[in-house]
Amino acid sequence: MNEKNGLTRRNFLKKGAMVTAIGAACATGMVETASAKTGTYATLIDLTKCDGCKNEPIPKCVEACRRENEKKFPNPVEPIKDLWPQKTHDDWSKKRDVMNTLTPYNWTTVQKVDMEGEEIFIPRRCMHCDNPPCANLCPFGALNKYSDGSVAINHDLCMGGAKCKAVCPWHIPQRQSGVGIYLKLQPIPAGGGVMYKCDLCHERIKKGQVPACVEACEKRLGAKKPLFFGRRDAILKMAHERAKEINGFIYGEKENGGTATLYLSRIPFERIDSKLKEAKSNLTMEKVLNPLRDVNRWAKGFVITPLISALGAIGLALYRRNKEGKEKDK
Repeated sequence: MNEKNGLTRRNFLKKGAMVTAIGAACATGMVETASAKTGTYATLIDLTKCDGCKNEPIPKCVEACRRENEKKFPNPVEPIKDLWPQKTHDDWSKKRDVMNTLTPYNWTTVQKVDMEGEEIFIPRRCMHCDNPPCANLCPFGALNKYSDGSVAINHDLCMGGAKCKAVCPWHIPQRQSGVGIYLKLQPIPAGGGVMYKCDLCHERIKKGQVPACVEACEKRLGAKKPLFFGRRDAILKMAHERAKEINGFIYGEKENGGTATLYLSRIPFERIDSKLKEAKSNLTMEKVLNPLRDVNRWAKGFVITPLISALGAIGLALYRRNKEGKEKDK
């Protein structure tokens, strides 16, 4: 799979053609779900050990994530234009310090629920599904699922259409308007910025390092750490052994077809999910099926129609720019 982020007119349109084929496959029922592969990496988050770093100014996993990814954070161009055809836009640039939810500037957050007097802290970030609907259904092919288990957004290709957020069971990706390639291609009937989320520290994994959040957690707590990272089969084995030891429960092994973010708890996740919903949290812990199980019924309208319009508009914009350039050279 190509991991280069460079963007040229030719490879952008080439990518668009590939996505058209993917969209057609979705609409005709060729896309199927898959269970998580054991060759990938995964993270285990043991909720019985996480204390939310409540005695620290900032949870260490959140702090490490922000520091590691700060160079990727968006710097929007002012004034930020409204989305097309809506009359609104998404702007987190004045709220960069917000840490109690996921934003384009905060890719990890820690939730807290009170379960009959016991505080449960839940580090949340992208689940990195094995069969991610966000990557499979992105109209512009801006998301990639890599062999290490990570799902990453190519910010050079993303146009902020937010289809990834719409099909994500946890609504993880967040949009920042006023940035991205769409600024150079307006007006087009799609997009409005760039989507951002945890990429499992994909670049660190390529170098043989662990994700920044896992490293920070271990530095603070050592052997008592609640975050573990390794090959998914080993992590899953660890999760089952620990669950058997505490008569606990696992989340992420089967949810959405399997994920690279696994949770362990003494308390059933249905109860934790109920508490999160009571608190009106956008990040729940439902037992979700992969949306691709049902996507064939509506993919044609959801993917193909906007895709054809968007690619047509992009092609027209590029044609006009090319034509104007030639006329100037005469």
